[in-house]
Amino acid sequence: MSGPRLALYNSDTCWFCARVRQTMDRLGMAIEIRDATGNPQHREALLKGGGKTQVPCLRIEEDGGAVRWLYESADICRYLEELSGR
Repeated sequence: MSGPRLALYNSDTCWFCARVRQTMDRLGMAIEIRDATGNPQHREALLKGGGKTQVPCLRIEEDGGAVRWLYESADICRYLEELSGR
C-alpha cells in the first residue's frame, strides 16, 4: 500500500490555490500540479472527473483505483494535514 496518488488542479492567479500550494510546501509534500486554466486537457479532465472547473481541486486516486475529487481550499488543506500526520 503506497497511499493515494494526488494531483492538484490549479490556477497560478487563484489565491485559494496559492493557499493550498503553501500548505503543500509547509508539509513538504510533492504533489503534481495541473494548470486547469492554461491547459485545455487538464481543464477538460477536471470538468469530466469532478463535474466542474472550479479550482483548487485535489484529485485523489486510492490504491484500489477509486478516484475522488476534493474541492475547497480549506478542505484540501485539512486533508493534506491529516494525510501528513500533522
